[in-house]
Amino acid sequence: MSLLHWNINLENLHTMSHALVVSHPGHLTKQWAQRIVNQNDARVVVSKVNPISVDIGTTTRVRIEVEHDGPTTIPRFWFVKMPSLAWRARVITALPRLLSTEVRFYREIAPVVPISKPDVLAATSRLGCGSTLVLSDVTEFGAKPGLPSDALTVSQAELVVEQLAHLHARFWRVSNNVAHYPWMSGPTRRLEDHLGTALAVPLMKQGLQRSRSIVSNSLQRSALRYASHRRRAMYFLTQGPQTVVHHDCHPGNLFWQHSRPGLLDWQLVRTGEGVSDIAYFLATALTPEVRRRHELELLEKYVAILANRGIGVELNILIERYRAHLVYPFEAMVVTLAVGGMMANEDNLELIRRAAAVEDLDAFTALPI
Repeated sequence: MSLLHWNINLENLHTMSHALVVSHPGHLTKQWAQRIVNQNDARVVVSKVNPISVDIGTTTRVRIEVEHDGPTTIPRFWFVKMPSLAWRARVITALPRLLSTEVRFYREIAPVVPISKPDVLAATSRLGCGSTLVLSDVTEFGAKPGLPSDALTVSQAELVVEQLAHLHARFWRVSNNVAHYPWMSGPTRRLEDHLGTALAVPLMKQGLQRSRSIVSNSLQRSALRYASHRRRAMYFLTQGPQTVVHHDCHPGNLFWQHSRPGLLDWQLVRTGEGVSDIAYFLATALTPEVRRRHELELLEKYVAILANRGIGVELNILIERYRAHLVYPFEAMVVTLAVGGMMANEDNLELIRRAAAVEDLDAFTALPI
């Protein structure tokens, strides 16, 4: 997807009325939709808003059909994100301002991100009231959203690795210009890291208890030791070359259009080490059997694409960093299970089973803890 489908005025996204911020699916009225359409073309009249579906997880996600008399270039199917109606998820995501981060992503950096993503119709935040993000529904233009439990083929994985490599190359050494992106590496991200560290042990214990049937005893011990030393581990994982990373590259955050991948859900976007995205993706998107057979060639492909963009990375060093970064997708999936209500239980357990790549490659020993 691109901004070509609807000639959005990005400057208007910064000045939209606070009336666009909503906190409940019931607030998605004809009048609300009209205000959004007016940002592009005040001659277009919205006649009706039809709710299609509501999904409650880290955010409340609502699909709606908007009937209007405008041209076909103006989307009729919208995907709306607002703060989660699930209190646990809302508490976990409120302090690090995850939805606000995604709003800023679409307002400030999305146009230069070389990965397919949905068109943005509105992106606005209001202090004390939350944030609202309105995107075109990718299905309207023939795309198919992924599911968290999708198991990708090697060919599909190669395409995603290629896209991630181009993203990372575009912003390589972004820390040299960090003043342009303070919201991706500043106080809010540090607060998120501190919160994760403070809750690491209790959440890890609870998540491991709920997944004990698929996580070995030895892996449970390693994971708990990691949780106890998470601050030191996180410091180690931030020492590589910095770029812009998606930080949540599981199959449910992909969509496919004409067999090409795009990425959804940018609320965890930040500066970080590029190979962390590759580790997260391979650990969650491939079955363990496929990953074991093909992960080396996929890492070689990533290095080759960076080299073609003038970025030299030694494969042996990258492999060691990849091993270390495998701990995060495992932690993320276990913590997701502990919090509950953020992903379907069966999907969550399947991703934990896949993320046990940490055991295959003895990833915890790659950390100085």
